[in-house]
Parts: sequence; structure tokens; C-alpha cells
Amino acid sequence: MIGVFDSGIGGLTVLQWIRQRLPQADLLYLADQAFAPYGAKSTELLQQRCDRIADWLIAQGCTVLVVACNTATAHCVDALRQRLPFDIIGVEPGIKPAALGTRSGAIGILATENTLASSRYQQLASRFNPNTCVVNQPCPGLADAIELGPDTEQIDAILTRCTAVMTDAGVDRVVLGCTHYPLVKDRLQRLLGTQVQLIDTGEAIAGEVARRAGSAEWGQGSTRLLTTGSLPRLQQLIGAYPVLSSHFQANQCEPAPDLMDLAQTTGSSSA
Repeated sequence: MIGVFDSGIGGLTVLQWIRQRLPQADLLYLADQAFAPYGAKSTELLQQRCDRIADWLIAQGCTVLVVACNTATAHCVDALRQRLPFDIIGVEPGIKPAALGTRSGAIGILATENTLASSRYQQLASRFNPNTCVVNQPCPGLADAIELGPDTEQIDAILTRCTAVMTDAGVDRVVLGCTHYPLVKDRLQRLLGTQVQLIDTGEAIAGEVARRAGSAEWGQGSTRLLTTGSLPRLQQLIGAYPVLSSHFQANQCEPAPDLMDLAQTTGSSSA
């Protein structure tokens, strides 16, 4: 079984690619909504939470883990790999395809503050800085706004502000450096214009999962979607975003009672 987790619904944009690539795989997804957002949490709290979730997913029978969150990958995936004898796949902003494909010599990265501030991201970006202008644009509050649903003015206000920076810099490639951001991809494209290509690494991640899964890809093709937060809310959000409702159904959703109490305790201590 393949386990995938994120702070909320963003990782479902990765899960949908994994489902397409591995139709017979058993998939278990955890939306850690009671502890969201990850983007502004300390590294210590993030590591505690990622350790707990990874252990829980393994206890459910997962043999491949996908950290479907750029922030959690940036701060926690190395420690997870050192501690656990399993295939652990993270997600990173697609700087390489953006840098290789740019014609203007300028690319933009939309991501959380935590992702952009991480040493892992800084090392990744530094490989291309000599030849490519990388415009780093933090998007505080965007993942949170997306978690509230698509019909919110807050999303449009944040997108307008962040894309204006990209337009002024003359970028022709914009990397979606948070798995939540593909959920508003159409709105981003309208603001940036058709001359700007959006880079989403979800499909490439699914390919890496398929490569590593081996016998783990063979199952009954089941999909379970669990949340540490409100079950009705998760079901509502899946129905509200067409890109999710076209792949997942509300009846696939379940609560994750074994993780709820810990999520509320650690989440409250970070305020």
C-alpha cells in the first residue's frame, strides 16, 4: 500500500496522478487538517508531526510513503529517510524543468515562506542562479485560503498580488511550489497570461512513485481519504474543486481518530 500525506487537500493533486499511473495500487491518504497550516510551523513541530504520521501510515501497512507537501519535504524528509527503512518520496519545486525551458531567462517560484526559507530549497535554487533569474515569491495565507474553498475573495487577492511580481519580473515559467496551488491553476493562468507556462511536478512525482513501488503497486485499487480535521469539511472541499471531484468521491473519506488528539495538542502549542 502507498501512503500519502499533506496538511490538507493539496496532496490530493499528487494523489490523483498516482492513481492514474497506478490504477491497481491501494492508496491511503491523510489530510492533517487539524494541524494545518504547515507553511508557518516551526521545524521542530513539523518534524514531530511528520514522524507521527509516517509511523502511523506504516502501521496501517504502507510500504511506500509520499510526503506530498513541499514544506514538510523541505524540513523533514531527510530525517524521515534516515530513521525509516522504507521508500520515502518528497516533493520539491520544479526549478529544473522551469530553468531548462525558460526563454526569457527568468522564472518564478510560488511557495510558502517555510519552503523558500529552507536550506534544502536554497541549495536547489542555487544550482540554477548563475544562468537563470529565480524570482522567489512567498504566498502567505494562500494554502489556508484554498482550504476554505474556491469561492473566497482572499484567494483572488493573494493571487493578484503574487502574480503582479512575476509579471513585473518578466518571467515565462512559474513553478507551483506548494501542492495546494494546482487547485487554483486556472485562476493563476488567467492572471499571468497564456505566454507563461505553469510548472506542476505532480505527474513526475507519480512516475517516481511507480518506479519505486515495485510489488506495492499491486492491490485492489482502493482509495481511502482520511482527515484529522472535520470529515464533512473534507467531503465538501472535494466536491467544491472540480479537479478533485473528477477523481475522488465523498464516500471515500473517513476520520483518522488515532491521530486527532495529537494533532489538536501539537497544533495548539504552535500558536
